[in-house]
Amino acid sequence: MTYIEVKNSSTLQGKVNIPSSKSVGHRALICAALAEGTSIIRNINLSKDIKATAGVLEALGAAIKIDEREINVKGTNKLKYSASELFCNESGSTLRFLIPVAMLQEDTVTFTGRGKLVERPLTPFYNIFDKQRLYYKNNNGMLPLEVKGRLKAGDFSIEGNVSSQFISGLMFALPLLNENSKIIVDGKLESRPYIDLTIDVLREFGVNIDNNNYESFTIKGGQKYTAKDYTVEGDYSQAAFFLAAGLLNGKVQCMNLKKDSLQGDKEFINIATRMGGKIIEEDHGFIAIKSDLTATDIDASQVPDLVPILAVLASVSQGQTVIYNAARLRIKECDRLQAVTTELNALGANIIEKEDSLIINGVKSLKGGKVKSWNDHRIAMSMTIASLVCENPVIIEDYKAIDKSYPDFYEDFISLGGHISF
Repeated sequence: MTYIEVKNSSTLQGKVNIPSSKSVGHRALICAALAEGTSIIRNINLSKDIKATAGVLEALGAAIKIDEREINVKGTNKLKYSASELFCNESGSTLRFLIPVAMLQEDTVTFTGRGKLVERPLTPFYNIFDKQRLYYKNNNGMLPLEVKGRLKAGDFSIEGNVSSQFISGLMFALPLLNENSKIIVDGKLESRPYIDLTIDVLREFGVNIDNNNYESFTIKGGQKYTAKDYTVEGDYSQAAFFLAAGLLNGKVQCMNLKKDSLQGDKEFINIATRMGGKIIEEDHGFIAIKSDLTATDIDASQVPDLVPILAVLASVSQGQTVIYNAARLRIKECDRLQAVTTELNALGANIIEKEDSLIINGVKSLKGGKVKSWNDHRIAMSMTIASLVCENPVIIEDYKAIDKSYPDFYEDFISLGGHISF
């Protein structure tokens, strides 16, 4: 069992260059791989999830060369399999984005993965396969998933309260079919900003999708992706950890953030400000300064990835915070509602876990102690930031879970004045 000890630092101060957006990086890589010609994807964070997407795209026929901060992609407009097994590691984006892409041809392919990804649901795709009479086989609803048959254009109905990744996956594939298609949203669409990101990156690579007020999406067939050089913007979901660090105990400047970003997790700025957090906008990012925080109610439906770090802020805010519409957090890398409740309470927080919400009664400070990461990058990073308001050190088991999205997280934490014993 690997673990680290994080000692409560007096303050964190300084600048940190926030890594590039994982969400945008996945999308840009896929578009480049489906384009004719060569694209260069710059400023890309080589996390485990991004490497998983690159590996699957290579197996689908793209030629990919990875350098330190950029990826050279020679695309393929016709899929040519170099491997019949597509390993997605623990990346839900890789799996759900690329199942429809792999089914642009008729050969049999098998998707595999590890960790909690093996169990994460794929029901919306199974419903489509059933309707189109496409062959698929899984292991009692889990990976590995074997699929065979070419996806057909048409109308696709997707429930709005499931992961937006299913809709994005269809959006990558459907423009390449000869006929027109339509994605119809059943109910209110959650995680809308992720769909906005997909449509935006598709447009950058020459593919257009019409958004009909998030109730449906019209997709013309016969489109082509255009190769281009593309720079990936900084990641607001990762910036949230260090902005929270500044609010709790210091003065932290987060660089490399696009002001007019479509990322839904930019909402962290608004939520934290509502809680009384002092966040100052700068030319290339934001500065967060130690603040007295007060409770607020938080709708998690559009910002599920922010819940772990927002729970840390709420745990030491004055009053009672309710984080609601959060049921989908139970099927992330771990059951994040249970993980957040268990581990923050172990540090001395006062959190009550409900079926789809968290009730957090703020306390003045946390005690510290031993916690687990649940093999979840966002839990590991949140517990590290929680150490800033703990009276005693925090010991984190399985701390390397951060490699999934932010391999340099601990280095950046130390560079700001954090104290970690490995």
